[in-house]
Amino acid sequence: MKVSIIPEKCIACGLCQTYSEAFDYHDDGIVKFTDSDQLEQVLPDNQANLLAVKSCPTKALRIDS
Repeated sequence: MKVSIIPEKCIACGLCQTYSEAFDYHDDGIVKFTDSDQLEQVLPDNQANLLAVKSCPTKALRIDS
């Protein structure tokens, strides 16, 4: 699944990293992909990644078609 990060919506709550190893944080606490600084990435379509995206309280993570 293709996931986009919207950094200006991120409040650094930590839920995405708690649910999925695909996410990490910049030094300022804003979400990023673990292995990339890009804002879009194709991630495996698994329960951990889906839960991470759906659990974001500010919708800073989005699944794109």
